[in-house]
Amino acid sequence: MPSVEREIGEAAVHGGNLAAARKRFPDAPEPWIDLSTGISPFPYPHSPIAATAFERLPEPADEVKLRQVAARAYGAGSADNLVAASGTQVLLPLLLRLRPPGKVAVLGPTYAEHARCAALCGHDCVESGDPTALEGADIAVVVNPNNPDGRILERADLAAIAGKLQARGGLLIVDEAFMDVGPEATSLAGDVDELPLVVLRSFGKFHGLAGLRLGFAIAGRQCAEKLRQELGPWAVSGPALAVGSEALADDEWRNAQRARLADSAARLREVLTGAGAQLIGDTDLFQLVSHPQASLLFETLGERGILVRPFERDQRLLRFGLPGNENAWARLRDALSVFCSVLKG
Repeated sequence: MPSVEREIGEAAVHGGNLAAARKRFPDAPEPWIDLSTGISPFPYPHSPIAATAFERLPEPADEVKLRQVAARAYGAGSADNLVAASGTQVLLPLLLRLRPPGKVAVLGPTYAEHARCAALCGHDCVESGDPTALEGADIAVVVNPNNPDGRILERADLAAIAGKLQARGGLLIVDEAFMDVGPEATSLAGDVDELPLVVLRSFGKFHGLAGLRLGFAIAGRQCAEKLRQELGPWAVSGPALAVGSEALADDEWRNAQRARLADSAARLREVLTGAGAQLIGDTDLFQLVSHPQASLLFETLGERGILVRPFERDQRLLRFGLPGNENAWARLRDALSVFCSVLKG
């Protein structure tokens, strides 16, 4: 791969790699506007964090409190169904080792980490766009809403897949990282005691605090206890326990956040389609668009200090996150205007 393409690839693996972007576009203006992730630009305004949260080991009682608050926020049965960790990324290998090495089927195209972790855990992993192909796996993985296209599978369809897996000792993992801005009626968080099922929920994306590193697995009580034992004590930092408990209990803010994100998403759709991009799919945290000159658009934006998410598998696609302030919106509009002018010659 030529060096320029390799560097674009480095910036594109998960989004958020500003060091690679600065290397690729050394003359771009600062500060960079990072639209390459699905992280809210509106962070939760948490209370000041007590010094003791940094100075002392986390208290077990605070971890239990976090799980109680999260269970209510996510519609799980109880705190006993929750496993808290420093991000769902930490939980993936543990979940994929709940079954011996076998066949993992991932409904794709989607976030690449599930397949990568499955391979590292010794599984034979396949990706399929057909949900029925999941039924013959030892472990099936669905991202719902999907990243990067926002695809939604209905709750009844997911439950049917889980039922097929149950008959053969399989397991369904549903990654609901973007369910905070999705149709919550499709969540399976309340079904984990009845089905061979684990649900993942991400804290940082919706709350705009990805660096806090906090995520949850929701599972049947016995499975959840096993996962907590494997994680061991102090799986979540003191600051994350404090901020997570406060934010997940703040229903008023969460409702306002959903409305704020929906408004910004509608604004972004208008801006992107006005520049000739075709909307392929979305959630209220990101937009996936197609353009025949997507590579040129990526370059035009990058030269102006705006990072978006390209895709090696389809170079017509770009994913855009939400600008966080009026300056960012103005810079995006200006860059898109330059792109349109270049196309017109």
